[in-house]
Amino acid sequence: MALGAFGAHGLKSRLSPEMLAVWNTAVQYHFWHALGVLLIGLAAAQLPGPWVRTAGWLLVAGTTLFSGALYALALGAPRVLGAVAPAGGAILIAGWITFAASVIFARTPG
Repeated sequence: MALGAFGAHGLKSRLSPEMLAVWNTAVQYHFWHALGVLLIGLAAAQLPGPWVRTAGWLLVAGTTLFSGALYALALGAPRVLGAVAPAGGAILIAGWITFAASVIFARTPG
């Protein structure tokens, strides 16, 4: 919430429209995946095994890399840092797949 407000009010006059869009993308992914971490944390109380916890950590790492790289790019970091965002995105995907697997394995008898 604070990062979105900062972008909308504190950075609007300082960033180009393109870089403000990059900032907003980072905020959106950060927000949705923070909710995902909350969901996974709640699910961890009900799902046995290490997979759900691993899924949570993958979402934390992926969000940090993906959104962090975009925040940094928007603020003027070297463009080469943009190569980190796809790695973060891949980790996010792995986190969601791991979470889905933890739900499937928890519901599979035996």
